[in-house]
Amino acid sequence: MLPWNRVLRPLAALLLAAAAATLPTAAAHASTAADATAAAPSSGWNDYRCKPSAAHPRPVVLVHGTLGNSVDNWLALAPYLTVRGYCVFSVDYGQLPGVPLFNGLGPIDASAGQLSVFVDKVLAATGAAEADLVGHSQGGMMPRYYLKFLGGAAKVNALVGIAPDNHGTTLGGLTRLLPYFPGAEDLLSAATPGLADQIVGSDFLTELNKGGDTVPGVRYTVIATRYDEVVTPWRTQFLSGSNVHNVLLQDLCPLDLSEHLAIGLLDRIAFHEVANALDPAHATATTCASVLS
Repeated sequence: MLPWNRVLRPLAALLLAAAAATLPTAAAHASTAADATAAAPSSGWNDYRCKPSAAHPRPVVLVHGTLGNSVDNWLALAPYLTVRGYCVFSVDYGQLPGVPLFNGLGPIDASAGQLSVFVDKVLAATGAAEADLVGHSQGGMMPRYYLKFLGGAAKVNALVGIAPDNHGTTLGGLTRLLPYFPGAEDLLSAATPGLADQIVGSDFLTELNKGGDTVPGVRYTVIATRYDEVVTPWRTQFLSGSNVHNVLLQDLCPLDLSEHLAIGLLDRIAFHEVANALDPAHATATTCASVLS
């Protein structure tokens, strides 16, 4: 039997994230942190002078996960794509007042609206007719709302989700304990609706997945790891549809032990599969040796 402190730790973290969002943040600290994000070097991405090439005619928009931001989430993947000739941009969304740097906490339908505005900005700057989207965790799921309900399908060629919570998460079954903590569900919904929206069975996910996982005209790729401890069960990340390619990292490289964060932040095997999804006509086999590519 697992000790209770180990069993409840992820649930406690979830509740603490919600509680922290209700506390006022010192204005000076918030300003400093926000300025740091805005000024952080982007190693060649978010360059609105970039014009897509004939080889890579669509800009790539990177969509961070819960508690992430447009810089920290992409310090490895964005340069990986820019050196391969892509115009790469990254969006911030789901901000809460007084909570700097840690985004993706607001209502997910509203976050999808922010993504819509950002994609329009990128398309206008680059002159491209369509974009490709690559997202980690919530960032791989939230764009599906944009595609399905906000007209995004006409502006997006492909969505690549890295460890996306497409059908929600049970957090290893711990979300089922929320009813036993008085006020916990109300705290999540009121303080951090973006967290509440991601729990299996939420109203948001019910609406998102009603009538099918995909929309016509968009190619979907899901890259998952069996060691995901955040989006559980990991198989629920996969989508159904004729325009879907579901990938399990360990089918490509059994030695890969990446969990939820590592697969999106630094896993070169996952990155190689992202590149394949963005340019399927020139895809190459993804294996354990892909870390050298």
